[in-house]
Amino acid sequence: MTRILVVDDERVVTEVVEQYLRLEGFEVAIAIDGEDALQQAQEWEPDLIVLDLMLPKMNGLEVCRRLRHDSRVPIIMLTARSDEADRIVGLELGADDYVAKPFSPRELVARAKSVLRRSSSFAPIATGGIMRFDNLTVNPQARTVTLDGADVHLTGKEFDLLFFLASNSGQVFTREQIMDQAWDYTYAGDTSTVTVHIRRLREKVEVDPVKPRYIKTVWGVGYKFDG
Repeated sequence: MTRILVVDDERVVTEVVEQYLRLEGFEVAIAIDGEDALQQAQEWEPDLIVLDLMLPKMNGLEVCRRLRHDSRVPIIMLTARSDEADRIVGLELGADDYVAKPFSPRELVARAKSVLRRSSSFAPIATGGIMRFDNLTVNPQARTVTLDGADVHLTGKEFDLLFFLASNSGQVFTREQIMDQAWDYTYAGDTSTVTVHIRRLREKVEVDPVKPRYIKTVWGVGYKFDG
């Protein structure tokens, strides 16, 4: 069974979320504070973490930062609708997606399934051969990336984004189109998650993120990969 760790100190939230996830066939564990979350993440090794940002002992942003130090486990943040700054920071720290409170449990389940489908530990092997672009190499089967021969550590979502753009080299996509393709669901509203992931991806695969060689901004439209 696919394991999901739900981290939230509100019992009413964890009970409802756990019920819906179990009905979909997931194995669920609950953590009620940041320290408990890190311990369970290490010992239980979940396939996905649903992480509230407002937690006792250690806030969700710090939990996310520590998890990303040595783990690629997909993370969905739970945030208040007004906490845009925290959402941006969380995405920059490596979260894959977010759901704003109050939320529909069905929406959270749909997001969880989407993130899991796209994660490196759950997604089917990508088709196609190794792609080489000057000093950048993308291997879809192994889901690995190298820059100047050195391994590049990407989260599952970062790899999906790079693979999607590189597979459509030269084609311009709006942020909404990227959400539909790389996030595997139709998304209405805030597309800042795309902007943050593009920025983070450039920091990892570009020699000079300020003057990117591969991931180009097309002003007024969106982004494209220049192979």
